[in-house]
Amino acid sequence: MIRVVQGDITNLHVDAIVNAANTTLLGGGGVDGAIHRAAGPALLKACKNIGGCPTGEARITPGFDLPARWVIHTVGPVWRGGDQGEPPLLESCYTRSLDTALDHDIRSIAFPGISTGVYGYPKQEAAGIALGVMRHYEDRFEEIVVCCFTTEDKKLYDTLLDTE
Repeated sequence: MIRVVQGDITNLHVDAIVNAANTTLLGGGGVDGAIHRAAGPALLKACKNIGGCPTGEARITPGFDLPARWVIHTVGPVWRGGDQGEPPLLESCYTRSLDTALDHDIRSIAFPGISTGVYGYPKQEAAGIALGVMRHYEDRFEEIVVCCFTTEDKKLYDTLLDTE
């Protein structure tokens, strides 16, 4: 089941949340900063031990002080017009995150909108890619949650789910 909610991903009671991270994994703005703050300083230490993550890939750490047991960190592409390999890289973020979840027996997972903040990926296109990948994995999870920060984003995902 794919479910769309509006709220703060750091408060969700799921097995894992996905962090829209930067390549250093050392925290930043937006959802990345919120997850680091909510998880506590042990998350930063764990991320330092990983040594970074290339765009389109995923890494996993414990959730520490979060309700979620795990954090899956993925690095989305910066939008450069759509002809610089952005769509397959964004698709890879979702695929690699879901594969990592399966490798760790995770049954429920929540995603933010990857690359749609400061990385500038158009939200409609990003949501289509995200939902397309999620549909391929849907039967292997109890729940896949799309966690939207704004009402506008929630309406977009709800509309795309209704038209599929």
